[in-house]
Order: sequence, then C-alpha cells, then structure tokens
Amino acid sequence: MARIVMKFGSAALASTKHIQDVAKRAIAEKERGYDVVVVTAGMRSMAKELAEMACDLSDSAPKRELDVLLSTSSQLSSALVAIALQEEGYHAVSLTGWQAGIQTDDMYFNARIDDIDVSRIAEHFAQGQIVIVAGEQGINYSQNITTIGKGGAETTAVAIAAALEAERVDIYTNVEGVYTADPSHVARAQKLKEISYDEMLELSNLGSQIIHPRAVELAKKFQIPVIIRSSVVDTVGTLLKEEVGMEKNLIVRGVAYESDVIRLTVGYDAYSDASLADMFTILAKNRINVDIIVQAIIDGLKPTVSFTILKEEFAEALRVLEDSKLSLGFSFADFEIGLAKVSIVGSGMASNPGVAARMFDRLRREGIPVKMVSTSEIKVSVVVPQDEMIRAANALHDEFNLEHALYV
Repeated sequence: MARIVMKFGSAALASTKHIQDVAKRAIAEKERGYDVVVVTAGMRSMAKELAEMACDLSDSAPKRELDVLLSTSSQLSSALVAIALQEEGYHAVSLTGWQAGIQTDDMYFNARIDDIDVSRIAEHFAQGQIVIVAGEQGINYSQNITTIGKGGAETTAVAIAAALEAERVDIYTNVEGVYTADPSHVARAQKLKEISYDEMLELSNLGSQIIHPRAVELAKKFQIPVIIRSSVVDTVGTLLKEEVGMEKNLIVRGVAYESDVIRLTVGYDAYSDASLADMFTILAKNRINVDIIVQAIIDGLKPTVSFTILKEEFAEALRVLEDSKLSLGFSFADFEIGLAKVSIVGSGMASNPGVAARMFDRLRREGIPVKMVSTSEIKVSVVVPQDEMIRAANALHDEFNLEHALYV
C-alpha cells in the first residue's frame, strides 16, 4: 500500500475544531487507500506557557530539562489528533519521537536526525492504524529526549517519508502555497504551481517562513515530492520537485526578505592574525549560522571581516567570540543593527547575465542603499536598512515582472 506523510503546523492545531479538521484530512487520505503518518508540531500557546514557567523557576535551566519539557507540546497535539481520529471510528495511535524510532545526535535544542527506524510505524500500518508522530523531537545515544529546533516538525515529516519510501509529503500551512513574494506585503505576488528544490532551498534560507531549509535539503537528497498547501482552504498547493519547466518561465522566480539582520565586524591588528577558518569553525561548532561574509584587506588599514547573523543568535555569537578572542587573535568586534536582507531567486539566473546589474540599478533608482552583497548561481542577496526592506522587495518584484508569471 502506498504511503504518505502529512505535517500540520501549530496554527492547524490551535483548537479542538482545528484538530477535528486535521483528523478529517487524514481520514480522507486513508479512504483513498494510503497508509498515513501525521506529524504534528507543538501547540504554540502551550509551548510558550511551558517556557515561561521554566524561566520563572530558573534563569539558566539545563538544556536537557528544557528539551524534556518542550517536547511535551507536540506530544499533546499528537495525542489529541489520535483521540479525534478514534472518535471518528478510525484506528489511530500517537507516538513520541523516540517511539517512532527517531535517533538524533546529542545537541539539545537543535538536534540533527541521524537515523529513523520505522519498524514500529510499519507494525501499526499492518494493523490498519493511522500513525500520529509528535514532531520536533527524538532521542539521543544516551537515551535522552532531544528537540530538533526550528522547522523540526517538517524536517521530521520528510525524514520519516524518506525512511518509509513514501509517495509524498503534504505540508499544511496557513498559506495556500509558495508565492513569488510574501503576499501580505507584496500585493501582486503570484502563487507558484511548481518550484525546484534548489529554488525553494534558497528562498527558505533567505527568509521565507513556509518550509525550513533542513526539510528541503532532505527532500532533495531523497527525491521526496513535497506539496505545500493550506490547512484552511481546500486548494491546489505548490509542488516541490527536482526540476520544473524552465524555458517558458521568468529568469527570477521569487523575492524573499528577512528582517532583524545584524552585521558583525571583527578586526585584526595584522593580516597574519586573521584566520577565517578558525573563526567560522568555532561558530559552526556552536551552530551559529553565518550568512554574508566580506573580508577587507586594504594597505594602511587594519584587516576586518564582516558577516551577518540573525538577531536571535547575536548574544550567543558574541559570547562565543569573546570566549575565543585569545585563540582567534582579533583585536576588536563591532556590530550594526537595523538591517535586513532582500534577495532574488531563480534557476534561470545561471544562464542569463546582467540580473544582478538590473537589481542594483533598480535599488539605486529607488534610493535604497546597499550595504553588503552575496551571490550564487541562482540568487543575489543584498543587505539594506530594515526600514527599506518592504519597499525594496516590492520594487524588485516589479523590476522582474513577477506579477505576470506564466507558471502559476
């Protein structure tokens, strides 16, 4: 029997009425002849309340205990979905991450999935049951509960699909699919019928909140089709796949943006002291994501390296740098806040020169200053003042004619 995995986010699990709707969607797929796994995110209000209680008790609660605590949020939602399914007369069972066979590394708060043993899920399929797995969690090699961090539920869903060799993954969100830009801030944004894994990965890394990059990476690695669709209305979503029809499409297929970007600048007394490898190895070991990197070596001036990080990782990055200042050999560290990143993405950019020039020219004509630039074969990103972010996104959406997309 073919298998599918359905992931539901916290918005789709916000009330008993929402949970009943989730159960009906799972039942519909079961009636179509599929073995069904439902992966649930945590209930946002409950997770927030639990975190506040922990903060009331301690300013430095152990990460192990916080993972134990916060993992219960998705366990609650999975159990409630199972109850709703059973009430409708269907056999269903809820599983925690470790019961579902999800093995992770030892990094609390941001664990990585190493392996999934789906034998128990298969046993429940053999009994005709719908399986509901608490997303965002697993168990490490010391038998401790871990949480997977941002995007944990959808990453779990794709990983389970790969292990089960499922036909597809359906990601249910509060939007109807992937758009050429955020429709809440770009009025002429258009919904895409299809998008490639590479394009979606860039958009996710560049600020799109629809699906986490880790989930896209897994989908691409194991060639799992993923459909992004609405949990509110029954409409065709956006299919993530390896390749889409390119020649008839526009060169740029999407605009993404990300607020609260911070530029960190580290300076050295001499070039011989500067080791990019050492600095970024230490940051990587602490799982601090660094984005745009610019090194400046100019005669007569002290060498510097600047890079961007997100606001929520700023304090941890400063702590890591300060703890490693002696070994890294830098003389000062400075930062700039109030920045945002705006990007254009499209696989067609690789074979069409001049896209970056058009982007820079349009921003110049709009009077929007560009502070940093990063490029790849299929994207160009710029760092701009945060109060210019939305205007820049709209201008670039207009510049590349995305409102006239032929592929929606």
